[in-house]
Parts: sequence; structure tokens; C-alpha cells
Amino acid sequence: MKKVANVHTAPAKHWVGNGFQVQSMFSYNDTDKNLDPFLLMDYNPPRYFDGGRKSDFRGVGEHPHRGFETVTIAYQGEVSHRDSYGGGGTIGTGDVQWMTAGSGLMHQEYHSEKFSAQGGMFEMVQLWVNLPAKDKMTAPKYQAITAAEIPTVELADNAGSARIIAGNLAETQGAASTFSPINMWDVRMNAGKTHTFAVPESHNLIVLVLDGTVQFNGDEIARRGELVTFEKGGADVQIEANNEAKLLILSGEPLNEPVVGYGPFVMNSREEIVQAFNDINSGKFGRIDH
Repeated sequence: MKKVANVHTAPAKHWVGNGFQVQSMFSYNDTDKNLDPFLLMDYNPPRYFDGGRKSDFRGVGEHPHRGFETVTIAYQGEVSHRDSYGGGGTIGTGDVQWMTAGSGLMHQEYHSEKFSAQGGMFEMVQLWVNLPAKDKMTAPKYQAITAAEIPTVELADNAGSARIIAGNLAETQGAASTFSPINMWDVRMNAGKTHTFAVPESHNLIVLVLDGTVQFNGDEIARRGELVTFEKGGADVQIEANNEAKLLILSGEPLNEPVVGYGPFVMNSREEIVQAFNDINSGKFGRIDH
């Protein structure tokens, strides 16, 4: 079994733009948590936003990225995305937006027009997933993955269910295409049930507890809003739900490559970061058509 390294309490919330009040569960500066190939996790816990906005939508305006992918999982609410490479769309409850920044683009994220007008509960997770060095400068692309496209696996003994966003579980392949081997499972567990999830020994493992209280391998306990990291080695993890639980389980083959990040750029060397700034200043990231 994979052994729990630490259970991390959620940090204080902060605003990203004026539409996302997040807790940064980890970032690429946290080099001691066996996170590779995951770079960042922002969690927007459930929050009510009032409606009545017909313009001036809440969110984050045009900004750049290079060298990784952003993955936004919508649990409640709606987000609309546009980028300088022609990608765009709106995701709602159960949907996933998977954007490959690659060689660089500009993008923006706002509450959707409908959500801005109607208001409601908002809950999201955004992840940054690293790209291998050979793919850092791949052409940008956008995967809009609807809830209907994400396969669901029923766990044995009525333990719950798992939506396979990426990777595979129980011989079921996830909806997203990835550049390196990763698993991304949106899990619901029933109270009092236990399930052993198949995780390769070579993968790093991270679990975000979104709701409920769970126990790992009959030992460590984690509660709502806590992040669980694991030591290297060992295969599989046993999770027991003390009550109904909602989990985001991430595992991935570490890239074992240098990580040099500065703001919205994550590359393999300082020289590549400097080049990213030069490229954006010379207009190579393009602009969003308004």
C-alpha cells in the first residue's frame, strides 16, 4: 500500500480575479510533497454568488500561460473560457475544461453569462499539470469534456462510484487525452464502505477530500478541505468512508525533470522563462478577439 506522508489543512482563501475565491492546496514551489507531474491545485470551496449581472462578469481577464496544462473541474456553477488559439466554451456542473497551454497562449475565465445573471452555488477545482520537456512547446489545444462524456465506474460492494476524467480504473479509460500517464478520478463513496483503489507503484498519489471524513489504509484520517500526500513507492491505496464522502484522487508517473516556474510560466530552465517573457512581449502568444 502507498503510505500517507502528510495530511495538509487548507490554507486561507484568497481571490483570483473577482470570480474565484480559492485555497491554494499546493503549487510548483512545494518541492517536498511528491507532487510531480502535478504543479498546482486551487480549490474554490462551495460559495454562493448573487446574480443580476448582465455584463461586467466576475472572473479573471486575459493572461498568459506556457509549458503546462490547466484542468478545471466544475462541481457547481458555470465558467466560460476563451483563448487566443481559438479555444473556448462554457462548462457547467460535472463538466471539465482541459486546456493545453503548450507553447503559449492568452486566455480568460469568467462566470458564464447565465450563471452571472441567475447566481447560485459555485464550486471548482483547477489543476496545473506539467508537460514533459519534449512537449513543452506543443501547439495549444482545448478539450471541452462534458459530464456525459466522462465514464463512471461503480465500485465493488456498493462502495460508491468514480468518474474517470483521465487515466483508467477497473479497465475503464478516462475521457481526457494526456501527454504522460496520469489518473484523475472524481469519487463519491458511501458511508461505512471501504475500497482499495489500484494505483501503480511508480505513480505519485494525491487525494483532496472535498466532503466527508475518510481513513487511509486503516490508519490516517482526513476530513473535508484537507489534502493528503503520500510517500514514494507502494502500490494501491485503501480508503474507508466514515460518512458519505467526495474525493478527487490524482496519481501520475513523475516526469523527474527540472521544474522552473515564474508566475504563469513553468519550464525546465531559467533561460526558457526569460524566453517566455520575450515571446509574450513580442506578441507571439496572440490576443483574444473581443
